[in-house]
Amino acid sequence: MNRAKRFIAAGLLALLPCVSGPTMAAASPMAFIDKQIAAHPGETGIYVLDTGASALLARAWLADHAQQSIEVQYFIWSSDNIGILATEALLRAADRGVKVRVIVDDLLIDAPDKTLLALARHPNVDIRIYNPKHQVGTPFYKRALNVVTDFRGVNQRMHDKTFIVDGKVGITGGRNMADEYFDYDREYTFRDRDALVVGAAAQAMRANFEAFWASPLAVPVESRFDGLGLMKKNVKVADAEVQQVYCELHAYAQHPENFAPEVQAAIAATPAAFERLARDMAWGRVDFIHDMPGKNGRRWSLGGGGQSTDALAKLVSGAQESIVIQSPYLVMSNKAKALFKDAVARGVKVRILTNSLASTDNMQAFSGYRNQRKQLLKMGLDIREYKPDPVNRSTLMSRANPPETPPLFALHAKSMVVDGMTAYIGTFNFDPRSENLNTEVGVIVHHAGLAQRLRAIMEADMHPDNSWSAAEEPDQYVPLTQRGRVRLWQLLPLKPLL
Repeated sequence: MNRAKRFIAAGLLALLPCVSGPTMAAASPMAFIDKQIAAHPGETGIYVLDTGASALLARAWLADHAQQSIEVQYFIWSSDNIGILATEALLRAADRGVKVRVIVDDLLIDAPDKTLLALARHPNVDIRIYNPKHQVGTPFYKRALNVVTDFRGVNQRMHDKTFIVDGKVGITGGRNMADEYFDYDREYTFRDRDALVVGAAAQAMRANFEAFWASPLAVPVESRFDGLGLMKKNVKVADAEVQQVYCELHAYAQHPENFAPEVQAAIAATPAAFERLARDMAWGRVDFIHDMPGKNGRRWSLGGGGQSTDALAKLVSGAQESIVIQSPYLVMSNKAKALFKDAVARGVKVRILTNSLASTDNMQAFSGYRNQRKQLLKMGLDIREYKPDPVNRSTLMSRANPPETPPLFALHAKSMVVDGMTAYIGTFNFDPRSENLNTEVGVIVHHAGLAQRLRAIMEADMHPDNSWSAAEEPDQYVPLTQRGRVRLWQLLPLKPLL
């Protein structure tokens, strides 16, 4: 739903009576999950959510059946259809007594100030903003001052994406909370990937959430609006306004145009699907990797690395036969290039799928890749670039009521398989920003069966029907004007920020 339509819908919702959102069949799914955990002590069950539909249904069903707590961390939370419905689902969980805690990065949060404050007023909802230097409660002149006085600080973002229910089940991966990550944007959507984990890794995920929650960088949203001076916005929300926000959210989710009945039916049917999913889960050792809040101890430079960087570098340095990677952005630092040169020198076959100029959503990041593409190919890397209209797009976009004109498709999945034995699914892009600035998370899965299944999926994306060989200069398929713009970006010294 476009922005203008959202504003129109908001006006109509104000005329509707306050109604509750859709309810799902009462069940005890957590008892089933408890049995699975008890049957695999100390292990983690993992299932790959490879389509937007499966990732959406998993989150919705888990939110509707949480019994004690929901903790979420996201880099982007938009006020589009998916963002609003996700907010309403958390509000319904809070209404029935579930403790809901949310950490959202400040850079790209898209929510009205009064809505944030109203949600935070709920007795079972706590919201914190990570590193608030750009948006929430920050006047425009303070934003400019932050850029001048704390350049590294404004560029250090929380890129984590986690969703944890009752400390038992977690989801992590590439998807933010916005339409384009779940196949609901009609013009541009992402080919993305998440991992659902049950057991030990979910507990580790929750421990990391607690570390971020306790960090001084995670600031209660209420404190961002309590200032009367020049450095904070002075925004207040009355009791009647709080209730109006809640009514509008519930009414929005009740409207069939916004929350299609067939999607509701699919969520309600998820318990049966979950039993099948449990049978297909891979159980074993799964390491949840993460960075500390702030990424590293650097304050005056843009380097420094991080714990997630070190964990993934260790996987690459230990590869003996093959490395297969998907990353939407591919800008290698000197350290990364040395790491992959060494891998190729010892006979490791390295294949990488990244976005083409025709599919990328980030022209600046593509300019950094374009500056080094020939060098990477000369190193012996087999690089392919994702098409904006891959043949497998219709299969991956399996949601109800797809648009008549398929949207432009772009790669956003961040995954790696090493030697067909070990797999990574997470948030880490192969670029300096993920390496040194943004906090990242993900799971390293030590399970040959899952690793080989994931490699087959990634290799299908690399098929000539779905991607071009970088050696064939795929830039030829975009207009000259677009090539001209990326050349201008190539001239700027942006590499540490890409």
